[in-house]
Amino acid sequence: MVNEEFVTLLKQIDMELTPEQLAQFDLYADLLVEWNQKFNLTAITDRDGIFIRHFYDCLLLKRDFKEEDTLCDIGTGAGFPGIVLEIVYPQLHVYLMEPTGKKCIFLQEAINQLKLKNIEVLNCRREEYRDRKFTYTTARAVSRLNILSELCLPLTEVNGHFIAMKGSQGPEELKEAENAIRKLGGKLYDNAHLMLPDESERYIIDIEKIKETPAGYPRRYALIKKKPL
Repeated sequence: MVNEEFVTLLKQIDMELTPEQLAQFDLYADLLVEWNQKFNLTAITDRDGIFIRHFYDCLLLKRDFKEEDTLCDIGTGAGFPGIVLEIVYPQLHVYLMEPTGKKCIFLQEAINQLKLKNIEVLNCRREEYRDRKFTYTTARAVSRLNILSELCLPLTEVNGHFIAMKGSQGPEELKEAENAIRKLGGKLYDNAHLMLPDESERYIIDIEKIKETPAGYPRRYALIKKKPL
């Protein structure tokens, strides 16, 4: 059963889903509950929490995605926001980057069960991947913004966007990451401040890639963590 509060909240942000999309979210929630019993996918394990604190939360990132757009969700975990966005924007080409093998098995099973077409799992660490660049890169609950910027901006096309989904520390992290963003070719495009129904804060930090990232980035992850830009 689809969470009614989820449907109501989406209408408040001018988003109305088809019956098929709602059925996909219903199945996705079931899969998350089922697979979470096998291994830890998410700390939120009740269906209502999944609909509001995962699905609705991810859709605060809504954009006017075009058919030619590509999006790489770095450290996607159980598919947030990548799978959620693919359900709502099936024209978007989504790549789910996740280093943990068990999570990748779940992601592929979810893709198969939900019958999603324009989506692919990349089972690798970010710093190992250099195959292509993307119109959008996203990250949710991965690490601090100065570290994320070095992981995501080099993978973002010039004129594309890196979008970080952050909690109440968003403004503090943004200030901390100013040097990294500038050095890696980015510029702050938007910083939307939003609230979830439980009154927890969300910041959707949108960084536009305005020039190519200098050669040599990203560095090894251990070095990025030890000496953030």
